[in-house]
Amino acid sequence: MYTNNRDTYRETFFNLWEKHKKKLPLEPMESQLLSVILQHPEYHRFLEASNQSEEFALEENPFFHMSLHLAIREQINTNRPEGISLIHQQLLAKEITPHECEHIMMECLTQMMWQLHQTGNMPAEDEYLSKLREAIP
Repeated sequence: MYTNNRDTYRETFFNLWEKHKKKLPLEPMESQLLSVILQHPEYHRFLEASNQSEEFALEENPFFHMSLHLAIREQINTNRPEGISLIHQQLLAKEITPHECEHIMMECLTQMMWQLHQTGNMPAEDEYLSKLREAIP
């Protein structure tokens, strides 16, 4: 799934959506991605259209958004950076749904990605964790 080619990347989503509609067996990573897709019915129309050339502003890009969900889930599952799983549990303890919790965390991850893009320097993990802690209501 990891590629720099936008069309190849999007094709992963389109192919998975077709497999889902045909009720074909899924690989474990596909199952994870499908769970994200199913939580976002507002994006299903993009998957139905299979229009790989459609342009989106980054903050409106459904493929980027769903990929961020996967990234956050992977961070939580692997506890990388160390401490992120605890922060996730603290957010959930605030009676925030898991989906809302991911959105809060995604905002922090997006800020870190923007910083990387602007400076060319990888943000420190402790800075990311600090932003996540600040996001706990």
